[in-house]
Amino acid sequence: MTSPTMISQYAIPSSLALAEGRQSWRESGEGPAIVLLHGISSGAASWAPLTAHLNGYRVLAWDAPGYADSQPLSGAHPSAGDYARRLDAWLESLGIERCVLVGHSLGAMMASAYTALRPERLAGVVLADPALGYRDADADKRDEVYRSRWTMLAEQGHEAYAAARAPRLLRDDANPDDIARVREGMQRLHVEGFAQASWMLANDALEGYLNGSTLNVPAIVLCGDEDRITTPQASRALAERLDLPYHAIAHAGHASYIDAPQAFAAVVDTFSRPLLETP
Repeated sequence: MTSPTMISQYAIPSSLALAEGRQSWRESGEGPAIVLLHGISSGAASWAPLTAHLNGYRVLAWDAPGYADSQPLSGAHPSAGDYARRLDAWLESLGIERCVLVGHSLGAMMASAYTALRPERLAGVVLADPALGYRDADADKRDEVYRSRWTMLAEQGHEAYAAARAPRLLRDDANPDDIARVREGMQRLHVEGFAQASWMLANDALEGYLNGSTLNVPAIVLCGDEDRITTPQASRALAERLDLPYHAIAHAGHASYIDAPQAFAAVVDTFSRPLLETP
């Protein structure tokens, strides 16, 4: 059931100063922690439809470095590991000792790096519509991926870029309100943070941090069945390589948690609740 109180609470961003830089996030609810990591064209605000269906949890969604009020990382060419270290500093500052980590798209690469960095802090990991990264592609392809987003944003401006790109993240018959939510998120992008994240996507790889033989944290892969960006075929193949359960989110595109928040939340809840129960 959707809770107006949770939505109202989530609408208010929080921030704190870390040694590594200012970090912003949004949160709602009480209970064991579920931490949400957004994708390359998004931000913490985009998770609001999902949080309304995650009752009984403290839900925290960060704005990645370089997004919203979060200070960018210090280097122009970060790895997923650099994002993971900022994530660790933030969770440490909030006293989050154990959580389920949900990474969407590029956030799944960050979640994978964090799993390698601090598995003891994680009860479980959800890789949602996961970006795999292009580390192993040739130099021309990596450069194309790196420059394909932030340069267009800089050249076209936020409004034109968002209007053209937002519908691609959702299913074909997406709710106009959902398209508007994605578009509004893109209009808040910062070119510097967007460029850093694009570098990471182009030059790192999810499976550089996780593989089936070393993954010692419970994990699942899920994907919208109409995802045109990180396709169900690619996500299912990743699940097979990592020997993980795979869940399809029906009637959902790449931003499956926006297209189908109730179904997405049901998968996350079924996975998380037994892992986060107090012994």
